Amino acid sequence: MGEQADPPAGAEGPATVVSIDQAWIDRAKAGDIKAFEQLYRRHVGRVNGLCLRMTRDQDVADDCVQETFIKAWRALAGFESRASLATWLHRIAVNVVLERRRRPERREESIEDMHDLEEQWNLDTPVETAELEAAIESLPSGARDVLLLSGIYGYDHAETASMLGIAIGTCKAQLHRARALLRDRIEHGVKHGASGGL
Repeated sequence: MGEQADPPAGAEGPATVVSIDQAWIDRAKAGDIKAFEQLYRRHVGRVNGLCLRMTRDQDVADDCVQETFIKAWRALAGFESRASLATWLHRIAVNVVLERRRRPERREESIEDMHDLEEQWNLDTPVETAELEAAIESLPSGARDVLLLSGIYGYDHAETASMLGIAIGTCKAQLHRARALLRDRIEHGVKHGASGGL
């Protein structure tokens, strides 16, 4: 029959994405590297966005994305379709970022190129986008991680807590804290270096 073609751009609904992903997953599980490349192309943007927001450094995010997909390839045989592939990849990416943070020579820098992130926000002006990104960047890492996963990516408290290895109550408290800090920083302006010790 030949290769399976992607549907036309804009024709994908949630069920279509899942069925197309499942076809590529089945082929990749059978060892088809081109099928895994298709999965990579379909999901790399969101995985990169998550890693970039969590690490605040494009080079570190790139390394985390690469490691995420290497781990996904190695573990693909054990992937069960009870969760979506996107959720499974996000879980791997969060674990990769958290592992990297635990390494002694960890460094986090400010994001210099905001263009990759701006397209994921629906705000009126670039100034609002830059202010919001700066406010999120200034949050303590625990609060920022919970805000990204629950508030931006839409995972519920149980999923977020599981990904981060924290209790659900801690997740809820961190999200409440993140929202309060974010509101305050947007209203009063972001103070540089405010992320330490909060």
